[in-house]
Amino acid sequence: MPEVDIEIGGRNFQVSCQVGEEPYLLSAAKMLDQEASQLIGQIGRVPEERMLLMSGLMLADKTAALEDKLNAAEKTLQELNSELSKLRSAPPPDPVRVEVPTVPVEISEGLAELAARAESIADQLDK
Repeated sequence: MPEVDIEIGGRNFQVSCQVGEEPYLLSAAKMLDQEASQLIGQIGRVPEERMLLMSGLMLADKTAALEDKLNAAEKTLQELNSELSKLRSAPPPDPVRVEVPTVPVEISEGLAELAARAESIADQLDK
């Protein structure tokens, strides 16, 4: 079992861990050291037991707040997934009928007649 040297609040500790868990232990020790350093910066030198207890409680408080946020996010995700399932299982909407106005036959015929007259006039002018 590997022994890892860690520093928390300016004090050195030697801790055992399982093989391969060293990075996790060092990461956890770094978080605890940050809390301990903050505590020492606020109230000065503190007995080791009290420093570790207070630092642990401060981390536990942060963890509880993050768990609350996580629970709220999971609830929101569950609601959104439920809504998505409803939308996916709903029948498709009815197609929308779009009516495009058409040119009345009388106007088309009138335009064709005007075009024919214009061509006739153009032919006469060319002669």
